[in-house]
Amino acid sequence: MLISLTVGKVDAGVAVLLTEDKRLIEFPSILLPPSISSGSIVDITVSRNFASEAASQKSFQALQSSILSTYGQQSPSPPILRCRNATQTSVVLEWDPVSLATAELRSLSLYRNGSKAGNIPKPMEMTSTKISGLAVDTEYNFNLVLRTSAGVYSSEKLTVRTHKMTDLSGITVTPGIMAPPLRESLSGAVERIGAKIAENVRIDTTHFVCMEGRGREWEKAVEMNIPVVRPEWVEGCEREGRIVGVRGYYLNADPKLRQVGQGVGLQSPQRQQQRSEGRIEGPASSTTSIPNNQLPIREQPDSSTSVSANNLRASNQPPPPSSPSEGGSPAPPPPAKDTPREAPNSQMSPSQSAASMPASPERESAPSQTASTDQVDNSSIHKLKRGTKENGITSPKKEDNASMVDIAL
Repeated sequence: MLISLTVGKVDAGVAVLLTEDKRLIEFPSILLPPSISSGSIVDITVSRNFASEAASQKSFQALQSSILSTYGQQSPSPPILRCRNATQTSVVLEWDPVSLATAELRSLSLYRNGSKAGNIPKPMEMTSTKISGLAVDTEYNFNLVLRTSAGVYSSEKLTVRTHKMTDLSGITVTPGIMAPPLRESLSGAVERIGAKIAENVRIDTTHFVCMEGRGREWEKAVEMNIPVVRPEWVEGCEREGRIVGVRGYYLNADPKLRQVGQGVGLQSPQRQQQRSEGRIEGPASSTTSIPNNQLPIREQPDSSTSVSANNLRASNQPPPPSSPSEGGSPAPPPPAKDTPREAPNSQMSPSQSAASMPASPERESAPSQTASTDQVDNSSIHKLKRGTKENGITSPKKEDNASMVDIAL
């Protein structure tokens, strides 16, 4: 198609062309002949290049196909979470390697019961993790969340329940250095309690059993904070029918700390001290403390009763002869053994007891009998004091009559 245009103005880069109906068209001046100036008329032929258009369209479609095959056919895969092992207080989770396709990784996070538990370090390398500090016999829900430049992908929720204290199937033992017979015995005990044996220390290893603390596996167990115990620990679990504490089964632990019997352990030094201080252990391991002021005390006899009984005992024995050096007079002879005599009242003297009783014909001889009893009592008390002074014993005070009676008896 041929078009005639009039040059209106020519600049260094753009020329203004006018159509027959006086419309302005900006046209690159580099495409015009060099001798063009204002008022010149130029003829421009316009045609469509179909060959070049087809080639360009084909090239563009190839580029789109390449982009689709590279970035549109594959996308990041949601992680698949599994439970590798569970114990009374811990869970070991594992998953397949992360598939990102052509996307870029942002983060890989672990969620517990809907709350974020933390980010997985080195998610392109690590495929397992261990969660400790869980409650016994409790159900938990876990899921992984993968964040990439192509979007967010979450795994299915995994429900895990921690074991009971009597469930020993979660124990994984790695044996260390020990004698072959002891190793065979350990294998049998582990099999009987339903536990597992791993030849190498792994993330799900719960206990490292050995007799000597050395070796590459022992160093790895110490580095991973895995309890290192003796073979007796497995035997203790089998005997108790439940998982037992490892405190008494460390390589350098005191054997007295180990549990013995069905749920019964040796008494600790603190409990032995409490028992020696007067604490009583009940059948349910309860301890009752009895204050010293409430301990049972033997009742002391009354002072007046004890003195009277002593005087009566002394009256049945013949008094020793008195010497002139003592300055005393001879004591009257004791009454005959066949003479009946009443014991004085525990709270009143013989004379007061006789005076308080009414006079009767049968008790006409009471005054003489009472006087004789008073003489015998005075003689006995005098003998007690004299013997105490000769032996160098100081007489007790009046308020300590009970002690004086004990010394005399």
